[in-house]
Amino acid sequence: MKTGMRNILLAASLALTTGPALAADPVEITVQRFFGTCDADWGTNTDISKAIGECGIITSQINKFAADNPDIKVNVNTVEWPGYDQLTAQLASGEPPDLVTIHESVLSDYQSKGLLQPLDEVLKSAGVDPAGFTAAGREGVTKDGQIFGLPIDSHTMLWHINMNYFRKAGLVNADGTLILPKTADELLAQAKQFKEKVGKPYLVQSMANEKGAFYRAMYIYLTQMKSDFFADPTHLKLNTPEAKKIVQLFKDIYDQDLTTKDQDYAASLSGFTKGDGGVLLNGTWVVGDFDALSKAQGNALSDGYTVYPYPPVFGGTPAYWSDGHSWALTKKDRSPEQTAAIQKFLKFMADTNFEWARTGHLPAQQAVIDSAQFKALPHVTTILDIAATAKPLPAQVRHQFAVNDIIGEEVAAAIMGQKEIDAALADAETRVNDLLAN
Repeated sequence: MKTGMRNILLAASLALTTGPALAADPVEITVQRFFGTCDADWGTNTDISKAIGECGIITSQINKFAADNPDIKVNVNTVEWPGYDQLTAQLASGEPPDLVTIHESVLSDYQSKGLLQPLDEVLKSAGVDPAGFTAAGREGVTKDGQIFGLPIDSHTMLWHINMNYFRKAGLVNADGTLILPKTADELLAQAKQFKEKVGKPYLVQSMANEKGAFYRAMYIYLTQMKSDFFADPTHLKLNTPEAKKIVQLFKDIYDQDLTTKDQDYAASLSGFTKGDGGVLLNGTWVVGDFDALSKAQGNALSDGYTVYPYPPVFGGTPAYWSDGHSWALTKKDRSPEQTAAIQKFLKFMADTNFEWARTGHLPAQQAVIDSAQFKALPHVTTILDIAATAKPLPAQVRHQFAVNDIIGEEVAAAIMGQKEIDAALADAETRVNDLLAN
């Protein structure tokens, strides 16, 4: 009896101590991304198909993943573009995020220092087959024979065109299609005609703080002319007749007031939507936003927006600068549950790659590119060839963001008359080669 009572009391005591079974705490992972903030518009949206633009879509993707996986808590760090100074500091302090958005041109800078974890086994366990990536995506995330990122897009620079102004300038064919210049002389003549008829600059450019813009134009036209300025990945050769032709064209446009001047990136974007000029030089990442704007009434792009790759005005064959966004995994200790959560997250991002392609970027999953759903998106037909012709710099070229900035700074100095063209190209060579030698 005493024993039985003791057991009853013990059972009651245990029940009071442990209480009812508790639900397990959610597994926490931290993802860090750029692409801006837009919580006021999309902070609670889980219907990805309704989201517009890079910020809206990636915010909605993460919201949807979190809603579908209540056992996983996703902590989101949103950093100012591109966020690499912050990432470097986080890695140095030993407290990096788990997953981070990163340009494929930057992957080598972190991978070569052993700061990123190869994803081959993670993706395999997640059910994501790298054989399904596009060739550009696979090349962009493959370093030393291993996969170091989940590619989510390929992107390049484009001509974003205000067709309302081009019609007014008489730069359309009888059937209403756009007349694009075929040579540098045609481009200058078209720009002068545009300004005379419309009273606005032909080009809208970010020249105040977008160092990479001129580099990307140089890359596109040098590649089309088959001037391989990085034939040796450790040495830049830019002081060439082909490079001089490109800089001279942009300098002529600048000197003849055929472009906006002194605008930073945000001002050029805003200015184009307000009707500052005819052609905005910007990337694939704004196609979705501009298309949505053109379908609304009462703005400069209403019923009048289209987009094309850079016309090959120096001859040669179509070729385009390319980079890509990807998700990379930092190297640090994790529990098996956290690794499983990361696998789920990456699988979800791969499976929703079509939604990301609605930004205007070219998707990184070949099945999405091949799909009728993707080909039915606005403006895809005019830029789809880029998926096959765009190429990134060789992965062996180190410090690619810094290289881009140096070339952009020197070319901008020549265009704005602060240096002679020869001197600017020579200085770009010297500065880049000094950087690559260290």
